[in-house]
Amino acid sequence: MEAYYANKNTQDNGDHEVHKSNCTFMPIAQHRLFLGYFNNCHNALKEAKKPYPTTADGCPYCCPECDKRKWFN
Repeated sequence: MEAYYANKNTQDNGDHEVHKSNCTFMPIAQHRLFLGYFNNCHNALKEAKKPYPTTADGCPYCCPECDKRKWFN
């Protein structure tokens, strides 16, 4: 299991990205919302949708399988 965090700040496109704890693009501590420990990003994304129901999205670098942008490109 791995720790996951959501960025409290939005990206330029309005998304709150979900990151694994070891992500290079992890936001600084005061801009992170701890989501919990999960076996995969799909479960972390479900948790992130509680505070960010329409804007939670996976980081394209550490959670590419949960990045909705890949489905639109």
